[in-house]
Amino acid sequence: MTRTPSTPIADLWPTLPGDARPEAAHRLLQAAVASFAERGFHATTTRDIATAAGMSPAALYIHYQSKAALLAEISQAGHAATLALVCRAAAGEGDPAQRMRGLVEQFTAWHARARTVGRVVNYELHALPEDAYAVVAALRLDIEREVSALIEAGVAAGAFQVAEVRTAARAVTSLGIDVSRWYTDRSTETPEELGRRYGELVLRMLGAEL
Repeated sequence: MTRTPSTPIADLWPTLPGDARPEAAHRLLQAAVASFAERGFHATTTRDIATAAGMSPAALYIHYQSKAALLAEISQAGHAATLALVCRAAAGEGDPAQRMRGLVEQFTAWHARARTVGRVVNYELHALPEDAYAVVAALRLDIEREVSALIEAGVAAGAFQVAEVRTAARAVTSLGIDVSRWYTDRSTETPEELGRRYGELVLRMLGAEL
């Protein structure tokens, strides 16, 4: 049985230039992700997050105004990372079918490896403050547009048979997103194996010849 530890939230940030975030803030982000994924945003208290980070509740407010501010940063970073992945894959080499296969493989594997983050950023959207939700909604729309554009390119090339592009794009992304809900370290497939299977499944769904 394959064991695949989940990607920690801090892995979303270490390569960002000019990131002067203190180590304590990273610990709070990691603790918030774990707590939100386990209990849900509304059932999680600031004390839960601070305790998991090895800090006092008062120390949390040095770095974040509220637990909502933590959720906003996690959600925006998670969606930004996903958008960057999708853009790279969509602009990769090969015909539309090859690029779609690569996109789905990477998108699926990311949601398996970073499943704890994925559960929070995709299933706690309702808890975001209005301004933060607007930012995340724009990122989600950009992801959908990238996938739609690739499907349209495939239709134009005669590689895909799709009746309604936007619906197809949402189906493609929904498959990968849902992996973060059910994938665990007890899953028998590695993220890469699952990605390859989903890649073939999506191409069949889009009417591509394999």
